[in-house]
Amino acid sequence: MMENRSFDHMLGSLKAVDSRIDGLTGQESNPDTTGATVKVQPLAQYQGQLDPDPNHDFDAVYQQIYNGGAAPTMQGFIANYYQQRKNVQHSQKIMYYFPQNKVKVLTGLAREYAVFNRWFSSIPGPTLCNRAFAHYGTSFGQVGMDLFYLNTKFKSIYSRLIDAGHTAKLYYYDQVSSSLEVINVLKDQPQIFGTFTQFLNDCNRGQLPQYSFIEPNYSDHDDDSGGAVIANDQHPDHHVMEGERFIAAVYNAIRNNPALWPNTALLITYDEHGGIYDHVPPPACPTDGFVAQPKDTKIGQAFHFDRLGVRVPAILVSPWVPKNTVVQDARNFEHASIPATVTNWLLPGFDDNQRSSREAAAPTFLDLLSLDTMRTDALTLSL
Repeated sequence: MMENRSFDHMLGSLKAVDSRIDGLTGQESNPDTTGATVKVQPLAQYQGQLDPDPNHDFDAVYQQIYNGGAAPTMQGFIANYYQQRKNVQHSQKIMYYFPQNKVKVLTGLAREYAVFNRWFSSIPGPTLCNRAFAHYGTSFGQVGMDLFYLNTKFKSIYSRLIDAGHTAKLYYYDQVSSSLEVINVLKDQPQIFGTFTQFLNDCNRGQLPQYSFIEPNYSDHDDDSGGAVIANDQHPDHHVMEGERFIAAVYNAIRNNPALWPNTALLITYDEHGGIYDHVPPPACPTDGFVAQPKDTKIGQAFHFDRLGVRVPAILVSPWVPKNTVVQDARNFEHASIPATVTNWLLPGFDDNQRSSREAAAPTFLDLLSLDTMRTDALTLSL
């Protein structure tokens, strides 16, 4: 799970090469603060444009989606980003997207395997509450960056699996980067954690656990020998190409082991859109029984977790996925689809009272591994 990029920003260019992909035509637009209509443009750069970091707190995302109206028009992105610098020209950069040839790893995997047209972040809000949905199937009523979840009435997917005799591990990049969920998950199962170096070694030995969650490096820092370690999470304004290298490293570690590759499905997604433009309005969704109060939403009203967040890239990689698959059916995938899929696969018959109603209703994706015979071709990635 990478950081803070929208579907249109990273994959919108693919509509030009495959009309099934719900990307950009070039006519999508937002008004700027002068009233001018600003269309999307393929001018995104790896680094330097989205500084300061676009706002993606709940109230900011609410403006981006609704722009002061009652309908989710997706017309408030420029107006919201303008508040960062009060600079009209700079605010228009929130509409930029990457041409296909600038993010060859992500677009290559999307074209070679399965790309989801409708994978949404779980909440119209920031990182931690969205990542909680990937680990717990809910954020327990949180819509912000609170590190402490006091009402964790449902177990994490890791605890569920380990309690049932299965194996699971959360690989964070290194000790300095750590894990964004270390406080919450650590109190349950400290043994589930490993570093990215351990992930690579486990792949090399063909000893991955049954379920793995892999986190990128969230910060520029020095390693133990004083060498520079560059952030590769793609969070603005970190260098996007470093994230491309990270995704390629994960893919190659799995693909290059002939015993591991036939038995592994790799899902690549992003926690939320990071305040960057996407043209698809987030759909309504089943509630999960929690309510965020107005003091937390900061929009003057409560949030009942009845609408998903902004769409993000999601790609499923496996030799059992038909080449050039575009998942274009009516299912609205979200981060709760991750524990839902793993639970339905490894814990069939799991008591739905022991997980959130949101997760229980989330669509799963193993049906996309639909080939009768494994593919013998595989995308070659090198950076």
